[in-house]
Amino acid sequence: MTNPLILKLEQRDSLSDAEKRALENAIARIRIVEADEDIVREGDRPNESCLLLDGFAARYKIVSNGRRQISALQIAGDFIDLHSFLLKTMDHGVLALTTCRIATVPHATLEKITAEFPHLTRMLWLDTLIDGAIHREWLTAMGRLSVTAHMAQLICELFLRLKAVGRIEGDTIYLPITQAELGDTLGLSTVHVNRVLQELRKEGMIRFQGDALTILDWERLKSVGEFNHTYLSLQNEDR
Repeated sequence: MTNPLILKLEQRDSLSDAEKRALENAIARIRIVEADEDIVREGDRPNESCLLLDGFAARYKIVSNGRRQISALQIAGDFIDLHSFLLKTMDHGVLALTTCRIATVPHATLEKITAEFPHLTRMLWLDTLIDGAIHREWLTAMGRLSVTAHMAQLICELFLRLKAVGRIEGDTIYLPITQAELGDTLGLSTVHVNRVLQELRKEGMIRFQGDALTILDWERLKSVGEFNHTYLSLQNEDR
């Protein structure tokens, strides 16, 4: 299977064969993490970073009353804790939402990549910058958009991110995320999440059956969510 990180990076710029080999050879081992297990924990000082090959994961923090806030949804191709290479101590946890296949890359190998592959280093830097851009978009949506618009925006974003790594079928995405997990992402109750999804369905913008979510009216969903994909930096250009 093609490394989904390579698929994602090549949406933004071309990689040389040597750079692709460096990414493939950087993987030290592959492990399986089951749903609801931590991939990394807040306070950990990992000596390797984790690349998500399959599955869905989430960055999260727990506040004093025990409630959880999900601050990022991670999909195949995401280097879920690349920043630990430099920040050292994790200030949040990363949880597997589904069974996840994880490739681990030692920080010593990342250090070697930064020394020998400056263009690839910039591409990995770009990946972390896009993480920051997504955080800004989420913060703006949570603070200033209606909950319906926020949900529509999230669906649009996930569709394009999954498309970039070949994880869609036509207009359908596989989204095995519970309504409780969506609630922790959007800051809503499970009942409110269900109400918003039903509203989008009744308005003919989406259809969902089990874990399959189909976008029926992309342009209207974009409009409702005030979605502009610029922050995902999907255009291919010289970096």
